Amino acid sequence: MSASDRRRMPWGHALLTAVAAVSWAFLAMAGIAALGLHLIGADRAGALGPMTAAAMVLALGGTVSPSGDIETFGLKGAEAHSAIDIAPLGVSLVGALLLGWVFLRSLRTARATVPGAELALRAGLVVIVFLLLLTGLTWVGNDTITIDGAELGLDELGRRAERELLDRLPDELGDLGEIGAGLLPDRISGLVDAKASVGFTVEAGRSLLGGAVWIVAVLLLALLVSRRTPLPPGAETLHRTVRPAMSALCAVLVLAVVAGLAASVYAAVRDDHPRLVLGTALLTAPNGVWLGTALGLFVPWHGRVTGALVRVLPDPFGELLTGRGDEPITVGRLAELDGEVWLLVVASVLMMLVAGVLTAVRTPAGGTGHRTPGAAAGSCALWLGLVTAPVLALLVWLTRVSAGASLSVFGFDAFGAGLELHGSVPFALLLGAAWGAVSGAVGALIARATGAAGRWATPPARSAAGAEPGPGATSG
Repeated sequence: MSASDRRRMPWGHALLTAVAAVSWAFLAMAGIAALGLHLIGADRAGALGPMTAAAMVLALGGTVSPSGDIETFGLKGAEAHSAIDIAPLGVSLVGALLLGWVFLRSLRTARATVPGAELALRAGLVVIVFLLLLTGLTWVGNDTITIDGAELGLDELGRRAERELLDRLPDELGDLGEIGAGLLPDRISGLVDAKASVGFTVEAGRSLLGGAVWIVAVLLLALLVSRRTPLPPGAETLHRTVRPAMSALCAVLVLAVVAGLAASVYAAVRDDHPRLVLGTALLTAPNGVWLGTALGLFVPWHGRVTGALVRVLPDPFGELLTGRGDEPITVGRLAELDGEVWLLVVASVLMMLVAGVLTAVRTPAGGTGHRTPGAAAGSCALWLGLVTAPVLALLVWLTRVSAGASLSVFGFDAFGAGLELHGSVPFALLLGAAWGAVSGAVGALIARATGAAGRWATPPARSAAGAEPGPGATSG
């Protein structure tokens, strides 16, 4: 690169764009995370600010380590062990969409291509600004929540339990009951006075590494999804191959999340705890929607659940996971408990079919190699299959859930709960490729039969394909 080229590099504009993109994304994520946590009542147990920062770190691929120290029945040394591995994808999705949109707007110019050095400069500055702000989150996202037994109403509960037990023990246990009657008041008083200190700490190193992977993946996906943003010289072929398929698939996945949010609003109106439903939907709607999509495309899942966490799972997941945990979770097994589960298959197949049609509509129909219906169907099948395989595998990996908590006093397990749920990534790759290929071929034939093939292809895609716009073509 010559000195004149370096002088033309838009350093100032690139830096301002990077600051704007990252700042707006972080503000939106903070708003969604804070509102969701407030609606589910998390701020009643601790400060909302640190919890919001910790939720954002989790959403950006970071790691939050909980810790605890609980004194129960007046005994010292009791330890609470807990772990959680779940990303609030509602927060992640909002940040990714807004950051990607601002970044792509900065690249749209009258030029057909963008210099590779300029693209690297703009993307690099976004990554640097992003990691700087994420470093601040790792410092803020640390707090300790103290739970007081008296504040939870355990004092009245303890007195009532004490009276009932003291009245019954002598009759039920004889001499042992007399001994117990002398010991229990102290034990129940210890329960009433129990204090639990549950802290959470952001692991800075792992969080920054996860955040770096997250921002690079978001920028790469944004470039592949956008159909009008110029690309560096030599990459123009992506306009007519990868971009129509990727934009179509991502469009239906985001639309599915919107439908899931609408369903959550409807459920909240009819629920006894509408704030809890809405808060959960804001934080984790993509988790549930994309898990259901993968399950509807027959990706097998494995999992187990114990303790109180059974109640957080929708039916029939809870019933199935409490059974034999060594068998995979499939649509067929879920349908044995609830026949309506087959609707997941219908919805997922329709989503893929819509993606196939959109791919054909956005792919230039008159270019070289697309003169016949068979060639067009083969091209759409190839590219949608290649795109769907890694995307479905990524969704399966992102929607995994691992949560557990146990309370032990001097080695005796007093309470335990756990939840493990993860899908098969290799199966997701294979099934994604198969579903994408079939949907692309069928969608191309439908678009060809209705005359819609290539109608929404963009000028860059037509130029890359060497095709002329047809009489009804648009750039939508």
